[in-house]
Amino acid sequence: MTTIAVLRETAPSEQRVAQVPETVRKLVERGLRVNVERGAGLAAHLDDAEYEKAGAHVTPDAATTLRGARVVLKVQRPSEAEASQLPPESILVAFLAPAPGCPLLARLARGRVDALAMENVPRTTRAQAIDALSSQATVAGYKAVLLGASLCPRLLPMLTTAAGTLTPAKVLVLGAGVAGLQAIATAKRLGALVSAFDVRPAVREQVQSLGALFVEAPALGAQAEVTGGYAARLSEERQRLVLETIAGQLPNMDLVITTAQVRGGAAPRLITAKMLRRMRPGAVIVDLAAEAGGNCELTTPGEAVREAGVTVIGPTNLASSVPLHASMMYAKNQLALLGLIAKDGAVKLDLSDDIVSSMLLVHAGAVRA
Repeated sequence: MTTIAVLRETAPSEQRVAQVPETVRKLVERGLRVNVERGAGLAAHLDDAEYEKAGAHVTPDAATTLRGARVVLKVQRPSEAEASQLPPESILVAFLAPAPGCPLLARLARGRVDALAMENVPRTTRAQAIDALSSQATVAGYKAVLLGASLCPRLLPMLTTAAGTLTPAKVLVLGAGVAGLQAIATAKRLGALVSAFDVRPAVREQVQSLGALFVEAPALGAQAEVTGGYAARLSEERQRLVLETIAGQLPNMDLVITTAQVRGGAAPRLITAKMLRRMRPGAVIVDLAAEAGGNCELTTPGEAVREAGVTVIGPTNLASSVPLHASMMYAKNQLALLGLIAKDGAVKLDLSDDIVSSMLLVHAGAVRA
């Protein structure tokens, strides 16, 4: 019987778990054995008894969990110590944060551990159910608005009270990808006046369908988008147009959520220090691109920076702060992947499959990146 190992996350502040009892039950129904390390789901409010009820074997430590495992499921990349415990010929599935010359990939190759990166799922219709970046971006977009609202000196909705009428806050979302669209929807539900900017004209309809005003920079055109729906890196002249457009919006905003990223590169700089200093005192910027360099010049990952009365937050791993639902979504992404590579109780990596090929970073003792 093929064994699937679910390890407890050890990365700082990581509260998610790779599999939840609901998905474990489905794996067991497919004839797979599932080992879950004791306490793996506790940070996501899932106790060991729930996993056992779903058919999992709750094991006392990582070494026991990994014994005989063919597939190892994680959220975050393993540490050096964890990587050294992975069984040869096993398949690791996790967010691997791959980079050229990454020592982890070389370590996995030496241990003859194959590695599938959850962030490398292609943006295709067929791969949609496996797209963990999108599922976790949905959580981050939602939480970003709540985080910003909690620091904003004014309420987001319009309120008519005995003490008078309060006008709604103005929210600007930069980037209308998955995180941006969820941020728009959340801010609208809270009653704010929402505007959104994106270099891709094709997202106008999606933004407007959520009730937000679409702000478009002139003369960008379709060249601002690349295959898969990602934003393209802009020329210097087009970037100037983008900054001018955003600069015209910022002085009136109470809350700005930035989500813009370019696949495979640093996040584009959309808010300079000079632009920020023209914003109204008390305004808040939540930069979801902090880990990729930030959309705001003053963003510091994991910290709050205050400049000219404006607060800039660079949250990291924001999806982990909503661990239950984030874990449920991520677990279903991995379940869909296992449906592709584990059939009839056996696991096989088909390198001719575009999803497997895109995700596979280490195979047969060699780094493919």
